[in-house]
Amino acid sequence: MTIKKTTAINLTAEEFVHPGNRACSGCGLSLLYRIGLKALGRDTITVIPPSCLTVTQGLFPIASTQVPSLNVVFASTAAAAAGVRAALKVQNKEHINVVAWAGDGGTSDIGIQALSAAIERGDDFLYICYDNEAYMNTGIQRSGTTPMGTITTTTPVLGKQQRSKDIPAIVAAHNPSYVASCSASYPLDFHDKIKKAIGIKGLKYIHIHCPCPSGWGMEERLSIKVGKLAISTGLYELYEIEDGKKTFSGPSAKLLKQKKLTPVSDYLKTQSRFRSISGDLIDQMQEEIDARWENYRAVMQ
Repeated sequence: MTIKKTTAINLTAEEFVHPGNRACSGCGLSLLYRIGLKALGRDTITVIPPSCLTVTQGLFPIASTQVPSLNVVFASTAAAAAGVRAALKVQNKEHINVVAWAGDGGTSDIGIQALSAAIERGDDFLYICYDNEAYMNTGIQRSGTTPMGTITTTTPVLGKQQRSKDIPAIVAAHNPSYVASCSASYPLDFHDKIKKAIGIKGLKYIHIHCPCPSGWGMEERLSIKVGKLAISTGLYELYEIEDGKKTFSGPSAKLLKQKKLTPVSDYLKTQSRFRSISGDLIDQMQEEIDARWENYRAVMQ
């Protein structure tokens, strides 16, 4: 399915969030939510577990969002979205988009069972995970997607000692209709992948790398720059998976033609959460990234 590229010129001017919310300064999620709803349109119902998004949009009757939103418990996001879809089917309102929108904790940890079951059943809705790599809403505790070496309030000295989960790969192993990765630093890429996803039947999954100034220990004005560094270093990838085939998109596609990536240390040094990371671990990360992209170039070019 081909979607016409969205630009700042042809992006719809209609807004689906009010001009005020409770997001932190520099929050990547607030940008994503605004752009994402532009792609989804007014015929949309969102299903949201406890997360930064529940704080960002607020609660009725002073919510910033202009679309119906169902707040659910952490573990039930995908199950609740499946229920909303079933109710709409009974009412012959299947044209309405059902979107589960959760954080990394509510996806990779607490909500993964319900997500796995929904994919297995082939439920027809879009699941979006915005990954700011920790439980930011409750005080910056480590999650399953927190990178190794990251300082959080539950890994305060040496940083997290375990590798992060590759949730898009775990989801892709279930063979859903569509899997894509995005970045808050490339919101129009996110917009177009949503447009594509909602035109596909079955469960669709989009994973977003989402910079968080307060949780990552960086200046608010650097959110977009830091997100772009994650891509240019090859640490995080923008891609789509359809029918089992992975294709890179946007700036990640261009990296296939580059012989040398931006050093991962350039990304790590922008954030105080990596202040305890050792030189040996940085070298190890660089070696793994270089080897991964060497393999991509050999297989995909």
